[in-house]
Amino acid sequence: MCSLTVARGLVAASAFIALSALAGCGDGGFRPLYGSSLIGGAAVTERLATVDIAPIPGRVGQRIRNELIYQTTGGGAQKPPLYRLDIAIRESVTSMLVAVDGNAGNQIYSVDATFSLIRLSDKKVVAQGTSYGRASFDRVSSIFANVSARQDAENRAAETVGQEIQTRLLAVLSTGNV
Repeated sequence: MCSLTVARGLVAASAFIALSALAGCGDGGFRPLYGSSLIGGAAVTERLATVDIAPIPGRVGQRIRNELIYQTTGGGAQKPPLYRLDIAIRESVTSMLVAVDGNAGNQIYSVDATFSLIRLSDKKVVAQGTSYGRASFDRVSSIFANVSARQDAENRAAETVGQEIQTRLLAVLSTGNV
């Protein structure tokens, strides 16, 4: 039983040494996304500030754009653009909990955003993808409450889409290959 404990200890120590060696690897090792290490002469967050977000039609499109502008610049001034982010959105509402009389007690607001990150120097698409935002809201007898609840759901879905796109942009820009 003692030799089994020693063998387990040796395996654990070997695994620890191997993981420690991997953690110290330079280019091929783990690198935190929000780390302060420099990539191509600029931190990732600084590179994110070089993305120009094109206008998106509609109230929800404007909310997504505002969310991204704030996330890319942190509320500060934008740097001279090196990239342009084009986004197209599609909105829909699905009724849930439909009563016998046909009134929906709950609805789900959905926004699907398709985006392309374009390098301005050669107009090449360096990243593209789709992001989804979903938010539910309750329907009641008050028209004002329904409008307000839907706008709140739209805002929550837009924030979700904006955060997801920002994370994907950070991942693309952190590679330094764009």
